[in-house]
Amino acid sequence: MAVSVDQRRQAVTASDPGAGAATEIGTMEGLIERSAAAFAAGVPGSPADDGYFGPASVTWRLSAGLAGPVSGLRALLVQALHPLAMAGVDQHSDWRADPAARYASTLKYLVVTTYGDKAAADKAARVVRKIHERVRGTDTLTGKPYAAGDPDLLLWVHAVEVDSVLATTRLFGPEATPAEEDTYVAEMTAAAELIGMPEGLAPASVAELGAYLERVRPELRVSPAAAEAAAYLVDPPDLDESVAELWGEFRDGVLGSLPGWAAELYGWEPLELSAERREEIRQALGVFDALTLGEPGVLEARQRLELRVRSARAARA
Repeated sequence: MAVSVDQRRQAVTASDPGAGAATEIGTMEGLIERSAAAFAAGVPGSPADDGYFGPASVTWRLSAGLAGPVSGLRALLVQALHPLAMAGVDQHSDWRADPAARYASTLKYLVVTTYGDKAAADKAARVVRKIHERVRGTDTLTGKPYAAGDPDLLLWVHAVEVDSVLATTRLFGPEATPAEEDTYVAEMTAAAELIGMPEGLAPASVAELGAYLERVRPELRVSPAAAEAAAYLVDPPDLDESVAELWGEFRDGVLGSLPGWAAELYGWEPLELSAERREEIRQALGVFDALTLGEPGVLEARQRLELRVRSARAARA
């Protein structure tokens, strides 16, 4: 049964404020505070330039939509299916100890490289590339060596992120025409090159993106590490009742946006979302967004971005 936005808001704001808000993803406070702090810290106050995308870009428009939490979770689930990519996460990441911190650091990087000026984006990318230098080893499942800075693995992570944004915005908005989707994929090649991919390697259209994902499919599988990560992401343990309800909405959004082949690899039944169910999930995303907006610095950061968007529109008029 559908629950109104007001009812959801009352539920999520009723959780205990003392239940480990600074470090836990299991409380609403922890989930909201980490997301909000990462966003507010990533949006520049006085950027020197418009960065690699700019306020008139499709990238900015899609990034301002509500589907971010679902898109991010979908990307993690699909990325985990590549055994070498998952081996790097499994052997070098502390996500099990503090998944909220891992999420927040990734979100901040995306915010900085999307909205920051070129100097800020370059600096953030240098930090990540330096970390990638240490992430190397051997996958115990396939026996193959891996390195996080390998262009092929970078391409996999990048392509899934771009595909996840497109898949979730098609379901939950904002609407984009086929031409705008192609433009988005082309714009995102700048993000690919920023993280260390050679020029021309990343797909530059929706068709190229789909063809790439088809080529990689034979290499994908559910490793024990991927199965563990997926189980956590789909059904995190020890959630407060309020955040568990919200997470269930996100989960259905993710499962409804997964490609059929990915659901099949995980052994899940594909989930078809009706128009009514999509609207319920969109409302839940709206509640999450409204609660995030109430956190320190978020409203001011969004106002700065909106002013830049309006200025760009005025310049084009």
